[in-house]
Amino acid sequence: MLLEIRAVEPFFKNGFVIGCEETHEAALIDPGDEVEELLAIVSRRRLAVKHILLTHAHVDHVSGVARARSGLGASVYLHPDDRFLYDAALDQAKFFGLFVEAPPPIDRFYTDHPEIVFGRYTIHVRHTPGHSPGGVCLHVAGPPETSGAVPPKLFVGDTLFAGSIGRTDLPGGDYDTLIRSIREVLFPMGDEAEVYPGHGPKTTIGEERRTNPFLK
Repeated sequence: MLLEIRAVEPFFKNGFVIGCEETHEAALIDPGDEVEELLAIVSRRRLAVKHILLTHAHVDHVSGVARARSGLGASVYLHPDDRFLYDAALDQAKFFGLFVEAPPPIDRFYTDHPEIVFGRYTIHVRHTPGHSPGGVCLHVAGPPETSGAVPPKLFVGDTLFAGSIGRTDLPGGDYDTLIRSIREVLFPMGDEAEVYPGHGPKTTIGEERRTNPFLK
């Protein structure tokens, strides 16, 4: 799978381009302030972006959605439980003293589209509330012939980090719900599963199960 990650100030939030190496169909995950870099990757690699996928709707994860949507024409996906945060993106930005372009309407909700395809890859949407009510994990599975041979890739937003977990003091956050999402949704993905958080370096489920101080 083609995979590129970019992060810029002020939030240093990871934005992702994922693509099929055979068909060059692709998706963006959480386009934020790094959106121009993501679009440059799309152009350079000549990718056809079919989907703009949001793990949740905090402002650092949606500040580039308007630019991505206008530049690519791809459908925007979100879990409906985060709709209230998405609709308040401008107010969220003002809280940090920032300005963002108003995000476009959501095209599709994950509750109606639990599986999303790009090229030969399938994304399975797993609801992981706790950091926010509509947080999701995007579980990318490869072609059928690679099943069991390639670790799954999990794009987890701000649910789980290398050595830490997402904060739960923002509107809609809940600590017990977050821990349950990690233990009951993410951990069963297996120790080899690769975890791509919304901030910081990638890790694995096994590493976090063994060493994360919040999960012992």
